[in-house]
Amino acid sequence: MSIYNCPHCGKKTFNPISKAFAGQLNSHGKPCKECGRLCVNGTAATIFNAAYCIIAFICVILVYLKAPVWYENYQSGFLRQVAEVEILAEIILILSIIFVPRLVNAFFFKLEPAIKKDFKL
Repeated sequence: MSIYNCPHCGKKTFNPISKAFAGQLNSHGKPCKECGRLCVNGTAATIFNAAYCIIAFICVILVYLKAPVWYENYQSGFLRQVAEVEILAEIILILSIIFVPRLVNAFFFKLEPAIKKDFKL
């Protein structure tokens, strides 16, 4: 079931899964099934991806550096629980860097024509 319009031909040829894997402006893009031209998620998707990845990476570093201190200083509470499962928290944050931007791209940002040029020799 295609619910998103191609920015080139205007036909509904993209579903949420294909839109999620279309990528941002710096990627190759996904070809339209009708016209064959490449489409990517737009500028807002690229900005969201960059901002989310930076924030999540800062959280990974923060958990890595502060977990021993939290474990010793807090007897109960959220920070103590995070310190007890430090490795799991870091793995979840790293996986969220991969999956959250794709999930958001699938439903919230519009498709735009790809501007990346591929030269074939």
